[in-house]
Amino acid sequence: MAIPPAPSAQAAPHAWGLSLADREATRFSAANHALVSVTGFLDAPEEVILQASLQKFAKITPQYPGVRAALDPDVCRIWLGSLSPLLDQWFGPYGRPWEMQAWYSLVTTPPHELAPIQCLPHVDGTDPTQIAMMLYLHRTGHGGTAFFRHRATGLDSLTAADYPRYAAAVQADVARTGLPPAAYTTDGAPHFERIHAVPGTFNSAVFYRGNILHSGIIDNNAALSPDPREGRLTINAFFRPAAG
Repeated sequence: MAIPPAPSAQAAPHAWGLSLADREATRFSAANHALVSVTGFLDAPEEVILQASLQKFAKITPQYPGVRAALDPDVCRIWLGSLSPLLDQWFGPYGRPWEMQAWYSLVTTPPHELAPIQCLPHVDGTDPTQIAMMLYLHRTGHGGTAFFRHRATGLDSLTAADYPRYAAAVQADVARTGLPPAAYTTDGAPHFERIHAVPGTFNSAVFYRGNILHSGIIDNNAALSPDPREGRLTINAFFRPAAG
């Protein structure tokens, strides 16, 4: 369930306080997609990692190649108080309050166990008003997030109108060349082109529209620990304007 913003600002506990001053807005691709990076996002990232280690992680959706645990709704309310004005500035405004869902996330699936759909870039949905956030809380050999263009269609983001054409083209790709190898995508070849990437620096966060084709940057030769203190831990969140 989406978490509405609190009616008044709340003082964040130290572990969940945000530092939002060191941020950079960039654009990429011919579509001029907006992407905002925030360095030093959490005031106390090590305390948040400790909190993550106390959670009960579980496989929530078949699409995500790992396990997740929901973020405390009170934390979502605290963060929305600080982030809502910035989301309006970066991606809106839509004239409505923002709602938020968020999870601790750990990529744990070995490459050889991936389903074919997990070996391709993906979107979080076709609604361009849904904004994704990735907060990187790992110091592993794995990276951040990469963004892609589908070669046959030229699409690097999907709307509801685009999706049928895109899905048919991907099916034609597979019919012509076979299923992708069981591995996390790297450069996207042969059917996708990598057009942008963020490195996933520890305690940095990146915001982008969730309908852009993207994938986590996962080293197929590096370990994927289920321990939040050792694995590829992120906090991923989705923001969308409340229904009007």
